[in-house]
Formats: sequence, C-alpha cells, structure tokens
Amino acid sequence: MRPMRLLEREVPLATLHGLRAEAVARGGRLVFVEGEAGIGKTSLLSLFRESLPDGVRAVLGSCDPLSTPRPLGPFVDIADGLDPAFARLVRQQAPRAEVLATLLRALQRGDPPLVILLDDLHWADEATLDALRFIGRRIEATPAFVIGTYRDDEVGRQHPLRVVVGDLATSPAVRRISLAPLSEASVEELARGSGLDAHELHGSTGGNPFFVTEVIAGAPARVPATVRDAVLARAARLSEPARRTLEAAAVIGPSVDPTLLARVIEAPAAEECLARGLLQADGSAYRFRHELAREAILQATDPGVRIGLHARVLAALEALPDDERALARLAHHADGADDREAILRYAPEAARHAAAGGAHREAAAQYARAVRFAAGLGPAERAALLEGFAREHGVIARYDIANPALVEAATIWRDLGDARRETAVLTEMARALVSAGRNAEAEAASKRALEVAERLPDGPEKVEALAAQAYLRMLDRDNAEAIVIGRRAIEMGQGEPRALPSVVHAWNSVGSSRILLGDNNGGRADLETSLRLAREHGLDRYVASAYSVLASALGEMYRFADADPYYEAGHRYATERDLDASRLYLEAWRAISLVHRGRWSEAGPLAGSILAAHRDVTIGRMMALLAAGRLRARRGDPDVWTALDEALAVAEPTATLQRIGPVRAARAEAFWLAGDRDRSGAEAAAAFELAAAKSHPWHIGELGWWQVQAGFPPPDTAGAAEPWRLQLAGRWREAADAWAALDCPYEAARALLDGDVEAVREAHTTFDRLGARPALALAARRLRELGSSSIPRGRRPATRANPAGLTARELEVLGLIAAGLSNQAIAARLFLSSRTVDHHVSAILGKLRVARRGDAPSAAAALGIELQIGQSGGPD
Repeated sequence: MRPMRLLEREVPLATLHGLRAEAVARGGRLVFVEGEAGIGKTSLLSLFRESLPDGVRAVLGSCDPLSTPRPLGPFVDIADGLDPAFARLVRQQAPRAEVLATLLRALQRGDPPLVILLDDLHWADEATLDALRFIGRRIEATPAFVIGTYRDDEVGRQHPLRVVVGDLATSPAVRRISLAPLSEASVEELARGSGLDAHELHGSTGGNPFFVTEVIAGAPARVPATVRDAVLARAARLSEPARRTLEAAAVIGPSVDPTLLARVIEAPAAEECLARGLLQADGSAYRFRHELAREAILQATDPGVRIGLHARVLAALEALPDDERALARLAHHADGADDREAILRYAPEAARHAAAGGAHREAAAQYARAVRFAAGLGPAERAALLEGFAREHGVIARYDIANPALVEAATIWRDLGDARRETAVLTEMARALVSAGRNAEAEAASKRALEVAERLPDGPEKVEALAAQAYLRMLDRDNAEAIVIGRRAIEMGQGEPRALPSVVHAWNSVGSSRILLGDNNGGRADLETSLRLAREHGLDRYVASAYSVLASALGEMYRFADADPYYEAGHRYATERDLDASRLYLEAWRAISLVHRGRWSEAGPLAGSILAAHRDVTIGRMMALLAAGRLRARRGDPDVWTALDEALAVAEPTATLQRIGPVRAARAEAFWLAGDRDRSGAEAAAAFELAAAKSHPWHIGELGWWQVQAGFPPPDTAGAAEPWRLQLAGRWREAADAWAALDCPYEAARALLDGDVEAVREAHTTFDRLGARPALALAARRLRELGSSSIPRGRRPATRANPAGLTARELEVLGLIAAGLSNQAIAARLFLSSRTVDHHVSAILGKLRVARRGDAPSAAAALGIELQIGQSGGPD
C-alpha cells in the first residue's frame, strides 16, 4: 500500500511550531487541537513530533478508551520520560498536591526544551483533567509546550473536558486549533489512480481523512456508507487466523503487547494484519491505525467470542507481577468477561485507587460496576461497598444516586447492631442531603445520627455527628444552638487525631454563628483557629471553607471592608489549589459585595463570568444569580426575572433563611423598582416570619422596609439592623450616614429619597453616577412632588456607559462576550450575520485596545464601562 500524504495541515503545523517558539521566548503554552474522529489530530501530533528540532524532548501520553480509564492515564505514560520523582509519586498514589507540585517543577526546568503531547483527551479520567486544569493555569510561568487533542464531536456542553476548556478559555497562554475536513481537491489528489470518483468520495466521506484513506485502501467498487463499513470491508479480506488475531487485538486495547497477544490466541497472524495495514508496529507494540478501526472490529466481533477473549486477557493479566497489573484494566476485562467474582475482586480496589488519585468519576463508575454484582455478598461487605459507592457519587454531586445507597447501608448497619458504622453513614447522609439542598431530610438524618451516637462512648463518629448538627444549625441561622453544639464537638474531639477534620468543621460553624450574632471579633478569632488547624494539618478544603465562611458571614452582616482581606487570601488559596467550588462561592459573594458598594462595572462582569461558566445548579451559582438579578433591577436592565426566578427555584427547597432571605429581599426590591408595590410587599412578607424567628437583624430590616413601602401593615421590626432601624423610624439623614459608613452608596441614596429637596437632589446625583435608571426616575418624580422648580437632567446614557466610544450595538455585543458566548451564538441571539458580529468584535477590540476578545470585558471594566451581561435588545 502506497503511503498516504498528510494534506492541508501546513497551517496548523506552522501554528504549533510558532506557539512552541513563543513558549520558549515568552512563557509556556497549552494548545488544544480539536476535530471530529478521524480528522487527523494524532497524525498532526506525529508530524509535529517528527519535525521538532534536535535537542527538544517530546513525550507522548494517550488516554484510555476503557469503560473506566486509568487515573492519570496519559501522565503515567509520560512519567518515566518526564521526571523520576514525578514517576515515583504517580506509582505510589501520592497526595494530589504533591503529585501536581512535582509535575509543575518538571515543567519549569526547560533544559532541554520540553514538549508534552496528550492524545485523546475526550477519554481522559477526572484526575487527568484536574492535572490539565492545574497545568493550564500555571503554564505561562514555565517554558513548557503542551498539546492536547480531543474529538469535539464527542465533547458536549456538559462533558467534563468542555468544562476544563471553558475554565481555561480566558488565559492568554491557552489556545485552540480546529482541524477542518479535507477539500475536494485534496481528496482528488489522494484518490488519484484508485479508480474512485473524487466528487462522490468527498461527498460520502465529508472529507474526513481517515474515512477517505480507508476507502482508498480497500479499493471498493462503491464507496461504503460509514467508516465502520470501510474498515470491515478491509478486514473481510483477511484469512481466518488473521481475523481472529485482529479481534483479539481489538479486545486487548489500543496498545497491543505481542507477548500478551500470544497468550490470548494461539499462533497469532499479526504479520498479515501488519501487511494489510490494519495493524501498525509502534515500537515494541502493535496498534490499530486509528481507534475508529479498533472500535469497528470490536463491535463486529460475535458477543460470545468477545466475552471469551476478555476472559483470556483477564487470565493473562492476572499472571503478571503485581506491579505490572493495572487495576482499571483488570476490572475492565473482568466486566467484559462477565466474571462476577473477578469484578468484585478488582472493581472496588480500582475504585479506591482512582479516588486516591483524585479520579472520583472513575471511582464512582468502578463502585457502580461492583454494586451490580453485590446481591450475593454478606450484609457487612455489601454495606461497606455501598458506603464507598455513595461517597464517590457524593463527591461528584450525584446525590440522587448516593442518598438511596446511604439509606440502604444505614439500614444494614442498624440491623447488624453496629451503632458506630450507622452513625457515620447517617452523618454522611446528612451532609449529602444538605449539599443537594434537601435540608429537611438532612435534619432528620443528622438527628437520627445523634440519637444513635448517644449509645457510643466519646469518639470520632460522635464528634463528626455533633459537628454536622452544628453546621446544620448554623445554616438554618439557629446560631446560639450551633455554638453550643459546635463547642461540645470541639471539646470532645481534642487530642483525637481521627476527629481533627470534624473539630475544624465545628470551629467554622461556631465562628460563623458568632459573627451572625454580632460578635464580630470573637467569630473571626474562632475562624482563624479553624484556618490555623486546617493549614497545619494540610486540610486544603477546610482552609478554603474557612475563608469562604469568613467572607460570606462578614458580607451577610454588611461588613464588606472586613471581608475583603479574607476574600483576597481565600480566592488566591482556592485558585492556587484548584478548589473551584470554594473559588466560585467566594467570587459570587464578591459580586454581591460589589453590587452593594456601587462598583457595578466590576460586579456585572464577575457575576456574568460565573453564570456563563457554571451552569450546574449550585449554591455558588445561586448567589451569582442574586448578584446579577439585583444589579439588573437597579440598573433597569432586561432579564431581571430570568436571574431571580432561577435563584428562587434553588433557594426555596433549602427552607433556610440563609438562602431564602436574600432572594426574597432582592425580588421585593425588583418589584418595587418596577412599580408593583403589591407584589413587592408579598415577596417580603413571604420570608419575614422566618427572619423574625431567626432574629436576623439585616433580613428583618430589609424585609420589613419593603412591606412598609408597599403599604402593608408594619411588622415588628424591633430587631432590625441600625441603618434599617433608622430608615424605618424616618431618620433618613442618619440612615443615609449609616449606609455610607458601610460603603453602600445606593442604599444611602435610597434612604435620602425620604428627605427634603436637597437630600433628594443628593440621591439623584448618586443614582445618576451609578447608572441606576429606575431609582433616578423615582428621585426625579420625588423632586416634582416636593415642588422643585428644576429637575437635574443627569448625564446622557451614552456618556455614562460608554467612555471608549462604543456604539449601543457594540456594548450589546460586548455584554454577550462577557457572558461567554461565541461569535456564532451572539449572531443567533442578535439576529445578525456572523460576518456582522465579526466586524463588531473587531471594532470593540480596536476601541478597547486589546488583541483578544477574552480580554475585552476586563478592559471595559477598567474603563468603568457598564455592561449588561448576557443581555440583548433584540433584532435591529
């Protein structure tokens, strides 16, 4: 067979070489090469590797197309060639932080220049994606060049890799290259001499290089309908021994060890497969020319034959020494062989290995594999398996799967009379339920855990149950009770190493509750203790949690300046360690803080970036919706209710004041600004009783104020926070001063609306400066009511929103860029052609003096340009 040429890849190849030169000269680069299966991504990598200059060290790792891939699969492949210390840590399943720190040090050396090639990332395990995110955020501080390939037609919006690519999209060190299908001219060049009609071949294959070359190699009378048909047509010409060899190779996997192949099948006819181009020699192993070919052969193999081959592969792998046996691979072939005993032997062990490496999705899948065959296990063994299954599904936020398993496990331990294990499972159930927003059920599980724990001597399980209950009390704003229970957990856990995480957790709950009760200094001291203990013992998630609690509790008490240092330190800490849930929550609270402090040009892009990148229903997203909804209402932007309705849908099932109170208050304000006083009062009344029951001064004040403004009977607001108390008493100047002292200019101006002409003029000026159009209109109307002879006009909207000279349409496009939309998506939203949007984007970049569209929102924020994130006014 004559060699096939790599056509129409000169530009992406040159781009890769140019970016590698940038990595050496100006800091590392991470490049994603994307395209459909068979488009030539791996071929491009091979050509790039072959064309590297002498002295460049290149290492290649591939992800596994196994049902449950190996943790850190491609990094295991490159470990020995990358760094001995890294290789040792990976094999020892060392802690994530240690593994990634060593990986970063290896990338930073730069002598010799380093190129890392990671193929088929669409199959990557969670630990690999975690490492990729870690590298991408730090690559610019190294001289390394990293390329990752993936099939973009298999990476949907919710695919974990898509989330990673989205997280890294704004980094100037991260690029994407899309590979296009071949043109008809190139297909004609490839098909020359084959007797095939180039036009028909191009139309049938869509210009997919692998499909094209498979058809040409098979030289059929007519073009097959699919790649699978083309591969099978070639395989049909093999002798019977070669076909059996090809089937065995397909079952073994992408890389086929000839020794293993010989143990699986007698007298393998590999030479014929090599001669026909269906297998290729790759160093000391065989490979299919493309994974599509292996998949086609595997799917076409008789199911009975396939099960038998899996069983033979499993037996051959079991005969290897322990250090050569990959647990994920053993579990995969045990499943393929339908071998129940082998699945129960290897899948849980593979799950524990995956979890230790941070590959929690793979761990959950391995446990699920084992649970399918767990019916015949003894009760204690089944309960232990269900615990692991539930724990890993909880980590990946699949509480719908985790909670029923925990219920079953708790029932088994209860029936066995094991109070210690029952307490632990019930406590874990409470945590999982509260994470799912099912707080009432969490309360029931936690109280049952405490009842069972009372039969136990003091110990870690009892401390954990107490700490969980203290946390629930704090969340429900039963602060005094949270302090008592939390302190009991702390006292009981002193000196017990196994109870340390629970003790740290209890300090968090006690500190937060003290702040919420107004003991600012005492609460901060408790949370600082939590921080110190967590840092000393390497409990990264608890450190990030303490920072989150400090920033959010102080923010809830309107102590925004006090919260700032904790936000900055916590955000830095969470970002450095890729603790994205904590980072997201901190950013959401930061956006809320910026809204209240009148820094709207910063608040809008921040809330918009959270909502664009994190579409899962999480508490962090809810708080970002709250910030976006309040900001849109205050500025008079469209889509206020899109944000506030979604926020309420997340808040209501929690039944907690912490979530319901601020959302109802924001909705009451939005209705008031829209002139709907009845609905404003109804929103406030819906949460007021809960606020009063929890004695929350800020929610009592705001929810009471909106009821009064709506003409509802005045509720009992005796416990209101000072600014609201003054406002409710008609002491508008003192209220405005109190708000100003808290750095809340909008709230200060709103208090002045109840004042005299000069006070309302002052409010009008503030609303105009902020761009608060609805409140500005209210101030103008109030001045007319007071008999003012002159109403300030205010600045023109174009001047206020647009110091860079952006047109109204450019501002609209910029807002959609900030929300994370592509040019194509913006065109669809605005009913424009893609070319028109391209022109708008080019104009925006020129006016803001930036080179990349991802830099435009931050450049606009720096100029004080107010964006309507994700909003559009409709067609021209």
